[in-house]
Amino acid sequence: MPIVYAFVLAATLVGVDEPREIPLWPNGAPGFESRRDLPQIAKDYWIKNIHNPSITAFLPPKDKATRAAVIICPGGGHRELVFNAEGVEPARYLNGIGVAAFALKYRLGREQGSPYKPEIHAREDGIRAMRLVRSRAEEWGLDPDRIGVMGFSAGGEVASMVAYAPGAGDPKAADPIDRINSRPDFQILIYPGPLGIPETIPKDAPPAFLLVANDDRGASRVIARLFQKYRDAGVPVEAHVFARGGHAFNMGNRSKLETLKNWPKRLSDWMADSGYLEPAKPSPAKQDESAIKSRENQPKGDRR
Repeated sequence: MPIVYAFVLAATLVGVDEPREIPLWPNGAPGFESRRDLPQIAKDYWIKNIHNPSITAFLPPKDKATRAAVIICPGGGHRELVFNAEGVEPARYLNGIGVAAFALKYRLGREQGSPYKPEIHAREDGIRAMRLVRSRAEEWGLDPDRIGVMGFSAGGEVASMVAYAPGAGDPKAADPIDRINSRPDFQILIYPGPLGIPETIPKDAPPAFLLVANDDRGASRVIARLFQKYRDAGVPVEAHVFARGGHAFNMGNRSKLETLKNWPKRLSDWMADSGYLEPAKPSPAKQDESAIKSRENQPKGDRR
């Protein structure tokens, strides 16, 4: 059975929506609209040549959905995107615990011949992704106040640039999506790079989950400094530093180390303890509707 057909069949059987890729801007990235139709290049584990940034939506089964969501920023040194191992795989894991996931394809500022800069265009893509997901929260069954951002390596830099950017939208923007707040409600940084992390953490910074291997010298220094900054600011933070593992162990699926193979469980524990995995609560309108139906089904003499 072809892989694509098998996936679609499996998704249908378990009630999972097939992933959909959605451009961040309908006409292409601002200032680069003429590049919108340039094809991506994909080989083995990576994707390059991204000129029409997008999110790919992975929605959990409706009977498992928690209404929480995470925008995932894969790594790749801003030269490529490790999209399967750091985009699709974490999205599948999050779906398994009832969390909607949106894997981001952002523009690559260090790819050869690139006209982009990470601190400008990748940042712009991350902020737009957050606003786009919030703008469609009702459509996707999400709580707009429980949407976080997750990043691996260079994707962690993109996540940081989103998390610590001024979140307020422009109330006068012609595009209604640009009027929406872009500040994530929480962030998840997995062996991140240093770009995007401010000198001091503001007291309204998103709560953070941090994870790295101690022998990943660059990223472990980033995590150690960021952890202390969070403590100084009094903002909730949880950090895990494993003895071994190096860099780019992804979701731990290909590691021989038990700590790395099981690290996603540490994330789900943190999300549960933080209240992000609580069952979806019906809206007040749904509750009123349910109460009316309940009264209608009671014998007349029992109604209150």
